[in-house]
Amino acid sequence: MSLETTARAWTIGLWIAVSLSLLAWVWAGYPWPICLLAVLPLLAPLHGLMRGRRHTYAWATLFAVPYLAFALTELLANPAARWVAALSLVLVFAWFCTMILFLRASRAHRE
Repeated sequence: MSLETTARAWTIGLWIAVSLSLLAWVWAGYPWPICLLAVLPLLAPLHGLMRGRRHTYAWATLFAVPYLAFALTELLANPAARWVAALSLVLVFAWFCTMILFLRASRAHRE
């Protein structure tokens, strides 16, 4: 299995994990409609991520930044939500890194 295929598989798996971690904010006291609304924007890059489109991976890296900022802010400011904030932060950062890895691997493959 190539690095490109592996990075793509990890990206999709981490996309699922990030979505589930956002839904887990319910256990930290957030209302479920807010948690559901936080997941909905993640549906935007899903089709392109699954098809391995490089331009989707490129803009989806920027798409991850607000989720990183939210998780980091909640980690520092909300003691009741630290466990879920730490989980979300690690997952979003890993998702971001696998998208970068896919972009690097697919560039090397095409050159």
